[in-house]
Amino acid sequence: MTSQLNQMPADLVELFADEESRTRTLTVPLPPGRTVRGDEGDGERPVLWVSNGPAPAGLWPRLHAAHVASGLWPLLLDSLPGDPSRPWDDGELWPDGLSSPAQHDPRQLLADWWASYAGSDDGEGVRASAQRATDPYGRDWPGLAPAGRQRIAPRQHADHWAEQLVQAQPTMRLGLVAASRGSDALTTAGWQGALNYTNDTGKLAAVLRSWEDRFGVRVIGVGFAELYLSVAAPPKDLAEALPIAAEHFAFCPDNIWQGQHPHTLGAYADRLVDAPTWAFWWD
Repeated sequence: MTSQLNQMPADLVELFADEESRTRTLTVPLPPGRTVRGDEGDGERPVLWVSNGPAPAGLWPRLHAAHVASGLWPLLLDSLPGDPSRPWDDGELWPDGLSSPAQHDPRQLLADWWASYAGSDDGEGVRASAQRATDPYGRDWPGLAPAGRQRIAPRQHADHWAEQLVQAQPTMRLGLVAASRGSDALTTAGWQGALNYTNDTGKLAAVLRSWEDRFGVRVIGVGFAELYLSVAAPPKDLAEALPIAAEHFAFCPDNIWQGQHPHTLGAYADRLVDAPTWAFWWD
């Protein structure tokens, strides 16, 4: 571990625009690591810092607490199975050309995605199968789920579950991204895990912003095509969980189509009741 620092280390300063870095400090010692540039665009400055080895236990909560002063959002990073260099080491990150999350209405995004996935017209059999998966709503988008009631402070909850994720997946590394909130860290880093569904991570980040506000969600980890969230305000019963499950289907249909049996919204919603974390995977 490096000695404690009173100012932002030089390599981390590169993550910020000049005017941003002047007010930033980081006093949390970091393990050895390096900055990474995306392989698309001009690469003027790196998009994230990545540790060389696994994230040390207890470090994510300390960096999370330091975020206000540092402006660096911590992420636990997993890689493509069988190829630990992707996407973090080889710069398979494409920040240029992504939209700002602020440009999008999450209500409209989710409604449009729902219409695409639940309203398939590729033959009677496919259409019937899609509607069975989305019962009781069928092809009708139910709208945004009401905000949940927080059972614990989102920061405290995120700290606990980030540590649980480190224990469950001890090879995950540490990442730092210059972002004001976890949702925006994905766009800043140029993450492309949902490329088969959307090539604009800004749209996913817009939905994540809404979940941060409504359900106390915090982004704690990300893989090649996976996303790990802590949830401080999970649904307390099936009635609350069903419209949230609909949002999950619109956001990441593979969670239902290729998740646990049975591949139905109702079964998925049942698993969301009191769930302290949400995980997503795009094929």
